[in-house]
Amino acid sequence: DNGLGLVGGVVVGVALFSGYHYWQDRAHAAAVAQHAAYQSTLLDIRSGDLDKASQTLAGLPDSAYSELGALQLAKAQVEKGDREAAIATLEVADGAQPGVAAVVQQRLARLLIDAGRGEDALKLLAGASDAVSLEARGDAHFALDQTEQARADYAQALRELDSAAPQRGLLELKLSEVGGTPDEPEVES
Repeated sequence: DNGLGLVGGVVVGVALFSGYHYWQDRAHAAAVAQHAAYQSTLLDIRSGDLDKASQTLAGLPDSAYSELGALQLAKAQVEKGDREAAIATLEVADGAQPGVAAVVQQRLARLLIDAGRGEDALKLLAGASDAVSLEARGDAHFALDQTEQARADYAQALRELDSAAPQRGLLELKLSEVGGTPDEPEVES
């Protein structure tokens, strides 16, 4: 009486087991292919073939590999003196990984400021809340001669930073440059 149900259960179990392993193998193969494309991109960058690196990078799906590759390619493009290409490279990096996306956004903002596009940098950093992004937003305001806003951003960035952070001294100098006074950091005992 239970033979048909038992056979059906075994068939479903085997199908699920096989499907799971197929999916795992496929996901692993895709990860290996992405890694290989990322390595190829890095080799192209090191050899100076930035056009080929850009094409390889464009073929990568949105992932940490594509974002890290975009950062490396943009760095090489800046080193070659092609700031506009670096800006274009970082603008298409989508931000699949939040931590890496923040770095991409900050570097893009700094390039935009350097290119005289402070307004674009401000739009990019509009919702910034971390110290590095606030500092970059302050730099954009400073580049646009908006000292009040720059002072507010630098002061907020200092409040977000740890008192022992290595970039604290430079940020205090920037705040002083726009007429602000750094608060004394709180010392924990």
